[in-house]
Amino acid sequence: MEIKKEEAVFLLKKMMQIRQFEDKIWELLSKNIAQGGSHLYAGEEAVAVGAISVLNPDDYITSTHRGHGHAIAKAGKLPELMAEILGKATGVCKGKGGSLHLADLSQGNLGANGVVGGSLGIATGAGLSIKLRGTKQLVVCFFGDGATNQGIFHESLNMAAKWSLPVVYLCENNLYGMSVSVKRASAVEDLTKKALAYDMPSENIDGMDILAVRKTVRKWVDFARDGKGPSFIVCDSYRYYGHSRSDAKVYRTREEEKFWKGRDPIILFGKKLIEENILQEEEIKGLESEVFDEIEQATKFAMESPLPKPEALYEDLYV
Repeated sequence: MEIKKEEAVFLLKKMMQIRQFEDKIWELLSKNIAQGGSHLYAGEEAVAVGAISVLNPDDYITSTHRGHGHAIAKAGKLPELMAEILGKATGVCKGKGGSLHLADLSQGNLGANGVVGGSLGIATGAGLSIKLRGTKQLVVCFFGDGATNQGIFHESLNMAAKWSLPVVYLCENNLYGMSVSVKRASAVEDLTKKALAYDMPSENIDGMDILAVRKTVRKWVDFARDGKGPSFIVCDSYRYYGHSRSDAKVYRTREEEKFWKGRDPIILFGKKLIEENILQEEEIKGLESEVFDEIEQATKFAMESPLPKPEALYEDLYV
């Protein structure tokens, strides 16, 4: 394994932060401390961390309704993210965005949104902006398998290919669009084929393997940064929680869940690091404990933070 210890620790800890953050959100939802819709990312950590780890700080990402993991991976601050989800004034969007609209322009995170496929148009526009400004930046656009059936998916890929925009379109195929299997919803099971109409290079990879994600995304990031245009990556992954807290997951079998949890990206990466003598088991347990304290501190910060003042409703408006 060609990875330095410092880098390995960063990747493993970042995935742990996402997992424990999401588990805490689930706890807060179950206690009605967190309100409204919240779509959890647990199980897909290797995709966000692996992809974003090869970006430059000034590169952009666009996210989905399941965007906590992307925000944390893109240098998001845990206290401010937790505060935002609880609707507090100290949140990254001043408590006005919540779970579905996490954004942090200072870190290049152009935001999550509640529209399936909504990230595609934003990313393509950002890619056009980069090309017009002549910078070496690029955009990684995250979206789910369900978004590949939306019209904006095809419009965006066509435009990006025609104009050779620096966008890496990254599909997180977690097998379900809400409760509908991708096998039932898509005319082709191999989603990479959807890029053929736009003569766009595409690749399917194991989204539970952070090193495979890093290697592949780095290749297509370099491709985009060299001015060669967009690419389309499909990362096979699995969400451990339901679509939202109202989803009892009755459409999934125990065997399916057992299989995918047996491929847990955090456990698999930890085992590899131990096998390669990069980390010891005690060090991994120490990281877990360290992250636990960080999540507890972030939660305390969020719960003790004030709600936005009523007059703040009229601030930060475009019109």
